[in-house]
Amino acid sequence: MKKTLLLILLSFPPCAISDGLPDLGDVSQAALNPMQERQVGQQSMREIRAGKMYLDDPEINDYLNQLGYRLIEFSNEPSLNFEFFALNDYNVNAFALPGGFIGVNAGLLLTTESESELASVLSHEIAHVTQHHLARMVAAQKGDSMASMAAIAVAILAARSNPQAAQATMAGVQARAMQKQLDFTRSFEQEADRLGLDILQKANFNTHAMPDFLDKLQRATRLVDGNAPNYLRTHPVTSDRIADIENRVNKQPYRLLADSLDFQLVRTKLIAGQKTAQDAISYFTEALTTRKHGNPIAQRYGLVISLLRNNQVARASQELNTLQQQAQESPASQHDPMLETLAGQVKRAAHAPDTLAFYSKAVLNFPQHRALIYDYADLLLQSNQPETAVTLLTEQITRHPSDTRLYDLQARSYNMMDLPLQQHQAQAYSYAWQGNLMGAIEQLELAKHAGGSFYELSAIESDLRELREMASAQVKK
Repeated sequence: MKKTLLLILLSFPPCAISDGLPDLGDVSQAALNPMQERQVGQQSMREIRAGKMYLDDPEINDYLNQLGYRLIEFSNEPSLNFEFFALNDYNVNAFALPGGFIGVNAGLLLTTESESELASVLSHEIAHVTQHHLARMVAAQKGDSMASMAAIAVAILAARSNPQAAQATMAGVQARAMQKQLDFTRSFEQEADRLGLDILQKANFNTHAMPDFLDKLQRATRLVDGNAPNYLRTHPVTSDRIADIENRVNKQPYRLLADSLDFQLVRTKLIAGQKTAQDAISYFTEALTTRKHGNPIAQRYGLVISLLRNNQVARASQELNTLQQQAQESPASQHDPMLETLAGQVKRAAHAPDTLAFYSKAVLNFPQHRALIYDYADLLLQSNQPETAVTLLTEQITRHPSDTRLYDLQARSYNMMDLPLQQHQAQAYSYAWQGNLMGAIEQLELAKHAGGSFYELSAIESDLRELREMASAQVKK
């Protein structure tokens, strides 16, 4: 199974160190197919995951993927692979990279006032991907190639926080041409609006949320030069475009839909993370006292998180009991995995005797909630049960083959089991997915020297050859 995972990883070309662009093979190749788009996006994601702005929160990212795949089901390419991820950036922005990778800034998550508004942004980005707009822009330029696609991807990453920085990211005439292509053409934006609205409607969201959100951004900034949100700069909005969206949605009924609890909890988690622990405690305590700032279950969730951060475990336990009683009174809030994860964290902090049994049951109830998996695996290792942890982690890796935290926990488990070959292999996968090729090579060398069966050593040698080729290509660049 591990061999297959590394081969998947190594099917993507290495990154060029000198200019930050992926190595895309024959630059004379003008045609861009979905696999090539995916290669560019995959390399960009390795750079994002290694950066400081990547929001490594499994609950926030899992929520975005659950919402995203609910929308993708109704797109014109429902079988296309997507990955949604959050950035610890409080500018209002979202963007689509080649190959189905869609980033959402924390600032946009907090600016959207309803789940339908967030879904409207995701559906628009999904349409850009399924219509292959970036590839079509590259193909329209004579002499451009996959290298041009990579240049666009790099510029998008630079523009996600500061659109002006994108031009500085690239040099020369081609760079300036790529910068001009960052903003989608009016026809592409209209196409993404039309298809995004169709996705939104079929997924049973409120389609009126799309023009409402864009209009809100426009009115909030009055589009003063230098003051417009990055989302409006990288997705140019005109009055005609908003009017066109409004004309389309006016033909559809207005759906007053309740937001999911997870939408509220994700936003609350971000608000809590913006503040110091003490300020967050004051904020949520006041919100609960005055009954302001939204959903009381989400508010108390934020309070418990903040109390844990401030090491006020006893009060966190008391507030958790109240939170669980509130959730029991609301059918939509019962058995929520984010609430269950928080309950486990409070139990661990309080050293409750039933903590291990709690996690065992919780993981059975929510087998795909990675935050629970991480905590349970760590608790199993603390309880000297590495074999159980390995079984749990191996199953999860088949679902999330690029999740480096799972490999790190697996390496710890194998270390406790005194299996050095497997330990170093797992650590190598973690490093490789992070783009640390030399670290991965070093770990595989250690695995080889640990000894193993003919099959195991042959697999390691094969992986080493591939990694060395990638590392050599980097140096040549």
